[in-house]
Amino acid sequence: MHGFRVEFRTSLLASAIAALGACGPAAPPQAQRPPPEVGVVEMQPKPFELSTELPGRTAAYRVAEVRPQVSGIVQKRLFEEGSTVTAGQALYQIDPAPYRATAQRAAAELKRAQATAEVARLKAERFAPLARSGAVAKQDNDDVQAGYQQALANVEAARAALETARIDVQYTLVQAPIAGVISESYITEGALVTAGQPQRLAQVTQLDPIYVDIQRPTSDLLLLRREFEAGRLERAGPDTAKIELVQEDGGVYPQPGELKFSGVTVDEGTGSVNLRAVYPNPDHHLLPGMYVRGRLREGIEPAALLVPQRAVTRDAEGHASVLVVGADNTLQVRLIETRRAAGDAWLVGKGLAVGDRVVVRGPLRLMPGMPVTAVPADAPPAAPGAPGAPSAPPAPGATPPAAPKGAGHG
Repeated sequence: MHGFRVEFRTSLLASAIAALGACGPAAPPQAQRPPPEVGVVEMQPKPFELSTELPGRTAAYRVAEVRPQVSGIVQKRLFEEGSTVTAGQALYQIDPAPYRATAQRAAAELKRAQATAEVARLKAERFAPLARSGAVAKQDNDDVQAGYQQALANVEAARAALETARIDVQYTLVQAPIAGVISESYITEGALVTAGQPQRLAQVTQLDPIYVDIQRPTSDLLLLRREFEAGRLERAGPDTAKIELVQEDGGVYPQPGELKFSGVTVDEGTGSVNLRAVYPNPDHHLLPGMYVRGRLREGIEPAALLVPQRAVTRDAEGHASVLVVGADNTLQVRLIETRRAAGDAWLVGKGLAVGDRVVVRGPLRLMPGMPVTAVPADAPPAAPGAPGAPSAPPAPGATPPAAPKGAGHG
């Protein structure tokens, strides 16, 4: 009987141990992760001014280098450096004495030639009737008549020499070839200058009006021409469009300009064209070499949809797409057409509608079909661990968290 009790207790203990082994420690309950939070921008129509900005640089309307046309000693400088001069204004005085003497000599030569021609005329008038009557030989008359014509030619040559001498006298007063702002003087009084010398005396730059040169690809030129011919650009003339000027500091130049489509040539090396715009510049606020942007206005689109550029991704072929939160709060991929940049956004042509919620921020590895919690993009993201905040999945190979104390065993 005693042996039976021991055997029964041993069997009962083994059964209990086996039951405990089969039950084992209970697995912790899997926490339900909330959908990740994403910041969205709701598409709403708004008026948008359609415009195209073309970068360029200012260039002087005309530039003239002042050089002497006669040789001599510079006696005076007759202008203030950096001032505005008018066309024909005297700039330098070259010693005129040698040229005045040459003009006087040429005037005397002209008088001598005229006197000789008068004698030849009288002789030719006497010989003509004598030759007709046979009193003198025909050859003698021909010689006299030819001598008279030669004397007349000498008069014309002397007159031309006198005119040349007078022009040289005028050239001793060096004048401004155009109106504009004159540079510093590159020579001083007392310097010897020569006609046609390579060194310039000064330079005159016309700043009113002023050019803006715009280098663009030929494709841009064709697009601008099509928009101009379609009437989408404001016209300033038969082949010119109105264009605003945005200065380096971002301010808009108060004077409107004209973009010319005529006289455009293509650079064979780069395949680009040089478009030229003209702006009034009466106060000389624009100077050559400044970086500016020309703005072509095309009108206002009353119901434009703008999507932030950071929300747009492109594939290898350049197709644009965005993530949109659907009505069931799941992510959808939407292909869109971007028409042009508008600051930090894209103007959307196709693919989005009013009320679409476009994702602009969120966790990594967002996939189409994933449920999400959409919040306004300007709302601060929820803190980790807060209700509704996305919880990061455990890293591969990480040790699972220990079961809480007191967990039951099956």
